[in-house]
Amino acid sequence: MPLTDTQLRAIKPFQSTKKYSDGGGLFVQVTPQGSKLWRLAYRYGGKQKLLALGTYPAVSLVEARARRDTAKRLLASGFDPSAHAKAEKIATRAATEDTFQTIADEYLKKIQREGKADATLTKKRWLLGLAASDLGKRPIADITAADILVPLRRVEGIGNYETARRLRATIGQVFRYAIAVSKASNDPTFGLRGALVTPKVTSRAALTDWKSFAGMLRVTLPPRSNPD
Repeated sequence: MPLTDTQLRAIKPFQSTKKYSDGGGLFVQVTPQGSKLWRLAYRYGGKQKLLALGTYPAVSLVEARARRDTAKRLLASGFDPSAHAKAEKIATRAATEDTFQTIADEYLKKIQREGKADATLTKKRWLLGLAASDLGKRPIADITAADILVPLRRVEGIGNYETARRLRATIGQVFRYAIAVSKASNDPTFGLRGALVTPKVTSRAALTDWKSFAGMLRVTLPPRSNPD
């Protein structure tokens, strides 16, 4: 017979764990400490398995039944509900822990251990700071080329074209590190190589004759003093 909320509230703990069935494989497991744990018994791949669905009353009777029905639909589609729940936990953890900022910090610590100069580390931190508001809290695996283009365009918008190019390169280094440690599957900056403005390089004319070279030396070198 299906359970009711009145019955669930009235259940008292015993010296040993007790089970109270609601039907369809769903039951509440009451521990000697008084915890009321929702569980779903099912078979998958010829094996008996158990899926945790939460704790009563945080997970109500109605919600527990809804979770049971969701698990049953997964089974009907050929999926293991326990494996699906584990994958969802991993995805949730990745969304909160594997952010761009977290991976960028890991990358900077790595190159610091490799002996990179303090000036190099400071420069990279400064560059990554330019993109922190746009990318910092985002899961790195979800970031696209379009997302990265936002801070790059902002830097370009104030005329800092070379800084934008260096920022793209540094973000790319973070993504390649993320790929190496299985936190991302691709480097979105690869597709942005032709999207940024190329800074204009001002070059000086080359010296092509000895007289010009000698004249330059007279201007740049201090005069020689005569020995006493």
